[in-house]
Amino acid sequence: MPEDFKKERRKRRIEKLRNKYRLVIMNEETYEEKISFRLSRLNVFTVAGITAILLIVFTTFLIAFTPLREYIPGYTDVTMQKRIIELQHMADSLQTDVQQKNVYLRNLKSVIEGKDIVEDTSQVVAVEGANYEDIEYSRSPEDSLLRAEYENESSYDLFYNENEELAAPVSSLSNYLFFTPLKGIITTKFNLAEQHFGVDVVAKRNEAVKATLDGTVVFSDWTIETGYVISIQHKGNFISVYKHNSVLLKKMGSVVQAGDPIAIVGESGELTTGPHLHFELWYNGMPVDPTEYVVF
Repeated sequence: MPEDFKKERRKRRIEKLRNKYRLVIMNEETYEEKISFRLSRLNVFTVAGITAILLIVFTTFLIAFTPLREYIPGYTDVTMQKRIIELQHMADSLQTDVQQKNVYLRNLKSVIEGKDIVEDTSQVVAVEGANYEDIEYSRSPEDSLLRAEYENESSYDLFYNENEELAAPVSSLSNYLFFTPLKGIITTKFNLAEQHFGVDVVAKRNEAVKATLDGTVVFSDWTIETGYVISIQHKGNFISVYKHNSVLLKKMGSVVQAGDPIAIVGESGELTTGPHLHFELWYNGMPVDPTEYVVF
């Protein structure tokens, strides 16, 4: 019985949509019928839907293919590119005109002085009295220093100075924004002479260790000396290493974003003296001091 009732209600709704109505427009004074329409609810809904779709399509084409779109925030002036090309052509014409006038003035000066004139305007007038064969090309000390400084700054490799100490990395390192892997206190600093290639950070137990940059996990496993270790390869030849963890949250090949939890701080491995994170940052195969780029 309930099923039949539902079918009956559904049938009535469909019939209501199809019921015909008459819309009449009459003269208010004479009650004369002027216009009449036979409508149904279904027809009204259909016509209204089609009209709305047409309006949306018309508005879209009007904005996309007419100059009206320049009044919408985010769109540039449609004639801007044309004006830029015209101005470029005008600048080229002015430059040519200036060159021709310069040649004209030089020829006029040559005529007054009784010298030969330049008939081809494309020729370059040499400076009088210049002896190019006697010019000597030599580098000044300032030029050599400037070249050496530029080559060092534009290089992508770390380098050693005359005292065989690790020189500071190139300035491009400062362009990266490093995320702090673990907030805490640094107990052991970076020391290249003692082969301590990172920093030891002490924090609360069960704190999450986070990725310092976007990258891909290239190592995630257990080692005897450093316990649970995870290493991430980043863009720009960076590698970050996180040692002595209690739990690893990412597997090898996982893609991580800066700030993603990758491990839990711990004291695993034979070389640990308590719960802490040993964090290393490598650039082009050479270790760098993380405290110069990361705020712990």
